[in-house]
Amino acid sequence: MRQLLLDIRPPARPELARFVVGRNDELMAQLAAMLAGTATERAVYVWGAPGSGKSYLLEAWAHACELAGRRVARGGLEAAPVVVADGVDNWDAEQQAAGFAVYNQVRDAGGGWLGAGRSAPADVPLMPELRTRLGWGLVFQMAPLTDADKQAAMARHAESLGFRLEPAVADYLLTRGARDMQSLLAMLEALDRASLEAQRPITLPLVRQLLAGS
Repeated sequence: MRQLLLDIRPPARPELARFVVGRNDELMAQLAAMLAGTATERAVYVWGAPGSGKSYLLEAWAHACELAGRRVARGGLEAAPVVVADGVDNWDAEQQAAGFAVYNQVRDAGGGWLGAGRSAPADVPLMPELRTRLGWGLVFQMAPLTDADKQAAMARHAESLGFRLEPAVADYLLTRGARDMQSLLAMLEALDRASLEAQRPITLPLVRQLLAGS
């Protein structure tokens, strides 16, 4: 049987419905209000460790805005009704100047601005004026998912695929390879396809066999 990892397909386009909220309910409520056009504050900066889901969330929200008929500019260096800026803390001096101008333009026009970085605004290595701007809006720290959150999300996704995920299988997957949710969900989808080909249920022995490439 071919190695399971070779059967993991590119992840589907990020969607808000697939984002695992965990303890980020206030952030999600704010983004939902911005999407609905009912938010008082329309500028949000999210920070957190790599792999916490920031990039997925930003792209999922951008996609939702596009589905709602709004033009979205990604990257933070071009003004639009909605601007999404991932990796703000990686901007060089030229990008910082452009991003600063865009932030002011979007905010003055009443548009939506959503950015993300690894650190809180006060700790981001950017020019002081831009750090100040990032703190003008709402700032949220992305709370990492607990293993219990991940297991619950995996179980729900397995149910949507038509099978029950055994706790032992979930534990095993969490201790092998990438632990971010998108990789874990992609692994479940690959397991589902492999189990259908093998005409065997997804059990721990099968998962071990598939991951070993035997």
